[in-house]
Amino acid sequence: MDLGLKGLNVLISGGSKGIGRRCAEYFAQEGANVSICARDKATVDETVAHLTKSGVKALGHSVDVGNKDALEAWIAESAKALGGVDIIVPNVSALAVEDNEDAWRKEFEVDMLHTVRFVNAALPYLEKSKAPSVTIISSVSGREIDFTGPAYGAFKAALIHYSQGMAFKLAPKMIRVNSVSPGNTYFKGGVWEYIENNLPDLFKEALRLNPTGRMATPEEIARGVVFLASPASSFTTGTNLVIDGALTRGVQY
Repeated sequence: MDLGLKGLNVLISGGSKGIGRRCAEYFAQEGANVSICARDKATVDETVAHLTKSGVKALGHSVDVGNKDALEAWIAESAKALGGVDIIVPNVSALAVEDNEDAWRKEFEVDMLHTVRFVNAALPYLEKSKAPSVTIISSVSGREIDFTGPAYGAFKAALIHYSQGMAFKLAPKMIRVNSVSPGNTYFKGGVWEYIENNLPDLFKEALRLNPTGRMATPEEIARGVVFLASPASSFTTGTNLVIDGALTRGVQY
């Protein structure tokens, strides 16, 4: 299937590792130009070098997405360098799972506010696109109560609500907005590798709860993200795509 991504311009926050990195790779393989941001400059530079091997334009900046000016500058510079913006994937999470005020603050500023700012700053460019879409990365923790902290779950739920609201608001402009809720996703250097090595009982419990007996790979999540964001999914908007290996029990009507 041709996803219709060739020549489109994609911006991904947190695009240097895990789900974001795999999304960037798949977009590039489909012929899309890609700009990423993440905190670590060395990892960003390595990712950009890898993406250019697909024969597309690729660039990246070291950005703290909690910094409004830095985030908006990356978006503006990416749009100028690529010649516009067609697709955005707000992907960064603070992963603040503690039960304290600092966790609430981090989740608001990084997960929620960075997404809102990303969308707002990209809108003028998306309005000029022939295939505009926004795909927000949430989590199954936004759908049901689990062992994560209250702030993490609450703001992941807020992202799903925000996504659906924006889908309705922007539909007359033909700008699609969807969210993806991954289940537990394991990759080297990720939170679940840390938990496996440092909190083995929690890791075993997480595996037990998933009827497949394993966690997702970033590739499995990224394929869903890329399809949902692509013109091949052109009439899908306001959807929350759950990719969790039957981890969650809630029924989506």
